[in-house]
Amino acid sequence: LTVLAGESRFEDVTADQWFYEAVETMAADGHIKGISQTHFGPALDMNRASFVTLLGRLEGIAETQVQTRFTDVVVDSFYSGYVAWADENGIVSGISETLFAPARSVTREQMVTFLYRYVVSKGIDVTVADPQTVLEQFPDAAAVSDWAADAFAWAIDRGIINGMDGTLAPQKTANRAQVAVMLYRFFYEQ
Repeated sequence: LTVLAGESRFEDVTADQWFYEAVETMAADGHIKGISQTHFGPALDMNRASFVTLLGRLEGIAETQVQTRFTDVVVDSFYSGYVAWADENGIVSGISETLFAPARSVTREQMVTFLYRYVVSKGIDVTVADPQTVLEQFPDAAAVSDWAADAFAWAIDRGIINGMDGTLAPQKTANRAQVAVMLYRFFYEQ
């Protein structure tokens, strides 16, 4: 799919923005939606439920309403089937055994780790020759949680993330533009 410059479906997404191609392409394909018919909300934080939904849509998972092991995932929510799929495939874990925190903003290290676990679940090679060296390119590498280190090293090594203002910012929340670009780089450019 080729997106023609200047023909944005969202008033807050313009051809000169770094996330334009990712948002427009995935919206045209029906994978990503705006916060309204006319606005994408690129600077708004993405929550955990929306991230898992987007990942599921890119995988081709149909929207269903199902019971999950998480008591805070409402059965008739748009995301319950996606959370169930991601949980069953080892892509996500909750914030506890029974809570998923669907409305909580997804952090950058959660975003990268969920994608990494998805890739592992597909049997794709995630080997990085020297993960520590890859991470040490960034001054805040030590701030990356142990459980996210391999995911960050893989994503950096594969060009899926480039950092944010020269840092990884692992505990910062991921906004909708960052999520769109990261997933676009994996699903459309890899």
